[in-house]
Amino acid sequence: MAATLASRGLSGLLRPLAAWGRDRFLHAARVAPLPARFSTLVRGRTDFSPLPQFHGAGQQTLLRRVTPLIPSVKLEPTRNLTSCSLKKGKRKTLRSVVQRFLRLHCGLWVRRKAGYKKKLWKKSAARKKRLREHVFCSKTQCKKLDKMTTSFWKRRNWFLNDPYQKYHDRVNL
Repeated sequence: MAATLASRGLSGLLRPLAAWGRDRFLHAARVAPLPARFSTLVRGRTDFSPLPQFHGAGQQTLLRRVTPLIPSVKLEPTRNLTSCSLKKGKRKTLRSVVQRFLRLHCGLWVRRKAGYKKKLWKKSAARKKRLREHVFCSKTQCKKLDKMTTSFWKRRNWFLNDPYQKYHDRVNL
């Protein structure tokens, strides 16, 4: 509704300006003599068309043309949330990231497969076994998870009988 009102108001403003601009240009073309090198390009050209009228489908094309110029109209949702502390303004860790993922020292993140504890009554035994596996996150997911955590969670930890010990360093690839 607001877009149609804006485009109608815009077309109402452009019509008089288009006529005024066309008249001024034609008047200037008649009065001012053109240099010899430009005269072959413009000579005899006085049939300038006015600006297009914005009615019906034209309103949608106007919106399509204006939308890339206004980035705040169409924002895509992102999830690289970084919360800050109120006292010092330092970044804080998202606790859900630390609970659901494990960061290896090489920078990769490990997670469980999605749906590993949902509606198990209707899943076959083989599918349940596949869902219990751990998988690596993609490159973009790893970058996002690194933004959501502080340096405390990126340091190296040495655990006794760590099952992920052979995955912390990427060697013999």
